[in-house]
Amino acid sequence: MTAPPHEARPTGPGRALPDTQQGMRRRNLARVMHAVRAEGPLSRAGVASRIGLTRAAVSTLVDELIRTGLLDELGPERPGRVGRPGSALAVSGHGPAGIGAEIGVDHLAVCAVDLRGEVRARAERHGANRGRSPGPVVEELTDLVRRVVAEADREGLWPAGLAVAVPGLIARDARTVVRAPNLDWQGVDLGALLPREFSLTVDNEANFGGLAELWLGADTPDNFLHVSAEIGIGAALVVDGTLLRGTRGFAGELGHVPVHPDGPACGCGGRGCLEQYAGEEAVLRSAGLEPGEDRVGLLAGRAADGDPQVRRALREAGTALGIALTGALNLLDPQGVVLGGALSGLAPWLLPSLEAELARRTAGPACPVSVSGLGPEGPLLGAAHSVVRSVLDDPSTVAGRS
Repeated sequence: MTAPPHEARPTGPGRALPDTQQGMRRRNLARVMHAVRAEGPLSRAGVASRIGLTRAAVSTLVDELIRTGLLDELGPERPGRVGRPGSALAVSGHGPAGIGAEIGVDHLAVCAVDLRGEVRARAERHGANRGRSPGPVVEELTDLVRRVVAEADREGLWPAGLAVAVPGLIARDARTVVRAPNLDWQGVDLGALLPREFSLTVDNEANFGGLAELWLGADTPDNFLHVSAEIGIGAALVVDGTLLRGTRGFAGELGHVPVHPDGPACGCGGRGCLEQYAGEEAVLRSAGLEPGEDRVGLLAGRAADGDPQVRRALREAGTALGIALTGALNLLDPQGVVLGGALSGLAPWLLPSLEAELARRTAGPACPVSVSGLGPEGPLLGAAHSVVRSVLDDPSTVAGRS
């Protein structure tokens, strides 16, 4: 069974490319793109000094990337440097873009991200998707995708691929939803429902959230556990800068780790799962509140106002989360834990009890816990950036189109 596209081209330029002369050229194109994107604008000489190739070799690669529309020449570098000024290079704001999409329990969202990492178009729809047939949901998502692609086209961008984040287990074919309990979907081939003109990758929303944190987060280590929540709770484990997927691609189902084995029944078929204590709906029930469109905003607002029942519910959710995380931390020993998604908006009231559990139960020193600055945008951004990364890691895949 083949790996998903973003697995076949892992983080960093060219790791999966063939060890041939052509493969070496493709790796070097990727090295140039990554250098300019990370530190640009740069001259050809500046690129050469950073990636260890001769100026002549870099100039040939740069000329190819300019011809294919992936790099732009901005003109002479700023004065004040020794020697003749070179022409500054920057990643183009036109050309290929990553299209990211998210199917949430109560929303759909799509965005386009250019090679510089900027969001250039976005569309979303709020409304319940739980229990709906996949066909109508995907039809609405397709409408949003086409709207975003049209807006991106007006900006001089075209879709290099489509990546879709889903709250469920995704097969390693990167298109089939094996099971999404909170959507009530099972065995859904999204590849058969989405437009065929796009190169498609489907992945778990927590995985895309973890990748977004790796690529976009501030001072994110190479080894961390990213935990995010909506109705359900998911996790992504990043080891040495690579997402750990597990044998079947199902790693990270933290929400279905039992906290109290004799607790309430869960949609997964188990009992007492973390999701039943720290998922959004579970916290709302504990707080005596009715679910609304903005569940996190409701909880955060009541907690900020000092509502004792809401604060108690969040404190208990933090305790449950700490119990579940302790097992993961004792087993995996990451450098840190990052709270994302809905958890980031509730962190002020979750963290005290969560960190108390970690300090009490972790075998070694307590693992540091930080809060993602991406918040609920993580999965959508991670999806779009996964397409962008695939282009940066192998620019030759889009060389025929400009």
